[in-house]
Amino acid sequence: MKGKGQVLPSLVDASGAPLRRSAEMYRAGSAFSRELREWQPFPGSADSDLLQGLPLIMARTRDIAQNHGFASGAMQTHLDNVIGGNLRLSAKPEWRVLGQSPEWADEWGREVEAKFRLWAYDPRKFCDAARKCSLPGLFGLAYRSQFMNGAALALPQWIEHRGAPYATAIQLLEPDRLSNPLGQPDSDVMRGGVEIDEFGAAVAYHIRSRHPGDIFASAMGQSPFTWVRVPRETAWGRAQCIHAFDVERVEQTRGKPQMTAILEHLKMLTRYEAAELQATIVNAMFAAFIESPFDASLLGEALGAEDFMTYQNARADFHTERGLKMDGVKIPQLFPGEKFTFTTPTRPNTGFDAFTAAALRNIAAGTGLTYEQLSRDYSKTNYSSARAALLESWKFFRGKRQQFGFDFCTPTYALWLEEAVDKGEVTLPPGAPDFWEAYPAYTACKWIGPSMGWIDPMKEADAVARRLELNITTMEAECAAQGEDFDDVLQQRARELRRMRGLGLAPAGPAVPGATYASDAELAAK
Repeated sequence: MKGKGQVLPSLVDASGAPLRRSAEMYRAGSAFSRELREWQPFPGSADSDLLQGLPLIMARTRDIAQNHGFASGAMQTHLDNVIGGNLRLSAKPEWRVLGQSPEWADEWGREVEAKFRLWAYDPRKFCDAARKCSLPGLFGLAYRSQFMNGAALALPQWIEHRGAPYATAIQLLEPDRLSNPLGQPDSDVMRGGVEIDEFGAAVAYHIRSRHPGDIFASAMGQSPFTWVRVPRETAWGRAQCIHAFDVERVEQTRGKPQMTAILEHLKMLTRYEAAELQATIVNAMFAAFIESPFDASLLGEALGAEDFMTYQNARADFHTERGLKMDGVKIPQLFPGEKFTFTTPTRPNTGFDAFTAAALRNIAAGTGLTYEQLSRDYSKTNYSSARAALLESWKFFRGKRQQFGFDFCTPTYALWLEEAVDKGEVTLPPGAPDFWEAYPAYTACKWIGPSMGWIDPMKEADAVARRLELNITTMEAECAAQGEDFDDVLQQRARELRRMRGLGLAPAGPAVPGATYASDAELAAK
């Protein structure tokens, strides 16, 4: 019992204050909540949660992307909006850092872009080590790899014997080839084939000589059990391996496929659709039945086995002789006492559309798409909802494009630019820093991809004009939003106006008082 003047003991924290009661704690962290007490996930690190199951996740993602229409469509929608048909370079050197003028930056950028296009769009495809794709195709293939496998992996190669104008070439690899040699367990210095330092920075990559699932390699006597250690970069800084992936957690070494969180839902939807389709086909195969006037068991007992079979054979012979049909014009004649009974199909399931729509909304959210983009169903969409959905998804796509540009496209451009500068085809301004002294300043750039699209072109055009009038946007930004390069648009427009005036036609746009137009020679010189 408590005596007079006694104080009950209580637990205190490091500062001497009483500990908070469990009722005051976050309920999400409660171990006694009836709803949450069975939910005890392991608090693992980014790598421990991902790396062990990553090969199976990649294989399952590829399988679902290859065999499920909605999954394949989601990947294609990503590719169309992030990369499109052509992800274009817009060189933007940091002229302030380089001690130059904005005019120099514009002129130098246009020169670099023109020479870069000769390498990127060369029909001989020297930019691809495998000579299968132009550079836009390589970017698209790399983004597909990042979507399905969680990473885009490439080895820059130096190939001089082909007679190409540039020796720089990009070799894309499947991330399956990035692995620990001989299946070594992950450690503090090796995670999923990536050799890291004490800060977690990649130092080198261990690349398998062949894909582990390449059956042709074994048939040709080539062992897939050899690895090559590829340093991240050379001693002077040139990249020797490009490993692009979305970093979602601190201390993460490898990337996860985009559809990881929804793979289970996709697989269940696949099974449900297949089951419904099979049931519908089975129902369609049996349109009607011919019913006997007698119960089979009672008739068998009454007639005996021999007489029962005689009766059944008589029925069969009767229908065989008369060629009973369902689709012909002949009216079938039935055996005495028989009657037709038509089936009542129970398919399609009335809940199929609602279930599929709910599943697709979950899948759309997991892939960053809207329901309409994933399902291609715009029947219940008005202008306001379509506009809101488009803006939300566009923020996602624009962020993806910018990140992919930083992680994969800009390093690729920097590889070419270094060679072009070294060969003297791209000159640096007098008194400016050396290329490697100001590497980020020279390689600064933007990537122009496909446009967002317009739901109502008139409203969108009016909005653009209003933004320009209020000086809250620029022509360059608006052109980039439409997937066009500002300088190319202006030069093409100037050529069109000059051509129209030469033919005595009125310009399509408003006349600008006092405006002068460059001649063909002046324009060509620019």
